[in-house]
Amino acid sequence: MADNDLKYLEEKIGKEGFERLKRINNPALHSFLAKYLKLCNPDRVFVCADTPEDFEYIRQTALKNGEERRLATPGHTIHFDNYGDQGRDKKNTGILLPKGKKLDEAIETKDRDTALQDIHEVLKDIMKGKEAFVCFFCLGPTNSIFSIPAVQLTDSSYVAHSESILYRPGYEEFVKQGPNARFFKFVHSQGELDERKTSKNLDKRRIYIDLEEDIVYSANTQYGGNTIGLKKLAMRLAINRGSKEGWLTEHMLIMRINGPNNRKTYFLGAFPSLCGKTSTALLEGENIVGDDIAYLRKIDGVVRAVNVEKGMFGIIQGVNSKDDKYQWEALHTPGEIIFSNVLVTPEGYVHWIGKDGEIPERGENHSGEWYKGKKDANGKEIPVSHPNARFTIDLRMFRNLDIEALHDPNGVEVGAIVYGGRDSDTWVPVEEAFDWVHGIITKGASLESETTAATLGKEGVREFNLMSNLDFLSIPISKYIEANLKFAEGLKRVPKIFGVNYFLKDKNGQFMNEKTDKRVWYKWMELRVHNDVGAIKTPTGLIPEYEDLKRLFRQVLEKDYSFEDYTKQFTIRVPEHLAKIDRIVNIYKTKVIDPLPIIFEVLEEQRKRLLEYQKKYGDYIKPEQLR
Repeated sequence: MADNDLKYLEEKIGKEGFERLKRINNPALHSFLAKYLKLCNPDRVFVCADTPEDFEYIRQTALKNGEERRLATPGHTIHFDNYGDQGRDKKNTGILLPKGKKLDEAIETKDRDTALQDIHEVLKDIMKGKEAFVCFFCLGPTNSIFSIPAVQLTDSSYVAHSESILYRPGYEEFVKQGPNARFFKFVHSQGELDERKTSKNLDKRRIYIDLEEDIVYSANTQYGGNTIGLKKLAMRLAINRGSKEGWLTEHMLIMRINGPNNRKTYFLGAFPSLCGKTSTALLEGENIVGDDIAYLRKIDGVVRAVNVEKGMFGIIQGVNSKDDKYQWEALHTPGEIIFSNVLVTPEGYVHWIGKDGEIPERGENHSGEWYKGKKDANGKEIPVSHPNARFTIDLRMFRNLDIEALHDPNGVEVGAIVYGGRDSDTWVPVEEAFDWVHGIITKGASLESETTAATLGKEGVREFNLMSNLDFLSIPISKYIEANLKFAEGLKRVPKIFGVNYFLKDKNGQFMNEKTDKRVWYKWMELRVHNDVGAIKTPTGLIPEYEDLKRLFRQVLEKDYSFEDYTKQFTIRVPEHLAKIDRIVNIYKTKVIDPLPIIFEVLEEQRKRLLEYQKKYGDYIKPEQLR
């Protein structure tokens, strides 16, 4: 079979491309490529070996075929997705499961036999008349215990271009690992295109994840979340693999907090969408390592983590010069950036929802030709850019990048893990868990986030999203939580766990904190990691002393912090906490298969503490009462 595969590939690809494939001594790779090139049947195949000329060829092809267009700023390009292809397609995305296996109802699944038959029918001859790109990448740093090689087969030069910005080159990693490479595989076709060069047959959109073969299939879609397979789609493959091997794949940023005397402490953070994840990763005065996905391993008794990526596929809505200093600067610098689904002015500049300055009168955006007041088929006004409009950028364009940490094959030592959601009335702005188990269960596995009017049209609905990873799980929820709980076993240094809340409101519905206040919360957490400051014990965790925050507000933000504000923000809201425990317990009892008993034990212990404190201090407990 191996000889037949090589013979077919030589005929299909041509001499230069074939020689590149032959350098990789991996029959499984050759078999995979032969199978799907036969099925998809492109006219031409380009094999990328990660040379500067190869990447330039992909960039130029995206411009020539109209998937991208040049903008006025050198290096900047624009890409549009179909008007109906602007986000992750949950309905047509699924984990493929053999008969007899099942996952929790929150996780989308498909019958494996039926889905494979379906996707193979959809993919048959789908690339006919087109050029296919075979690209090799590495998830995590190369030459590392974290490295996972990945191969992408796509007929979209935009997808190939995006991935070359977002991921480390992997061709030499494949050559090095040879027959030992346990690689992830991705097959994508954008399908038939319309006159705007966007995917036409959205009714045949498919995104399937096959855990048994480590293959992701994606068809009739261009939106990055459905097509950039190495991102959230690969997360499902990695979560499944890690659960069998004792390491974790988390939907987490990695950042460096700079402590006293040039001390460097690395934090991980998990936040659902629109909860401040990217702004936290790019916090002024600190250093970014990654904004989205982390692999965690135990090495020599400590937790170490790497950023799976080297770039950012970021939401651009709301990015402005005041709140997003580093992003704003990078997005206005000449260099390789792909903007998607924003407005392009006639002069070739871009505008998006929440950008500084006046909204242009007209231009082109995700809806085609656009002008102020333009309405869709339902009479709803079309905004200047799509709320999910994006930018693809290399992290090197951010001047606060910790580049050594980004590419360290050993990863960074994790000092703390932070969980945060959009919460108007329960969690205090920052709180330390009592220990690892308490933190995983009451902060991570109990994470909720309130919807916003901008996203669903109904504000304040709490959505359960454990560890901010619910949408990407490929194993049972209980198994995932158990893996997190067990991860601390045998560690010499256990990372501290914190909960943060940037969205606490007063009785009038006003936010209690400024956006920049989070800079203080992280400085306080960094001090706590090293036991440099004390804390007040509450029934739900450990909160800051007023004097420590007062000093930090002056040092970090050069502003006063009143005792009145501290008291309002750090009051323990007992009724709200009790209601949250009821909600979470109900979810685990009714929505989760075989929930872990320890979840109910830890939450019940927290309930008892809250009731004891309530009896002694009342419903709303001020920090000064607990000193």
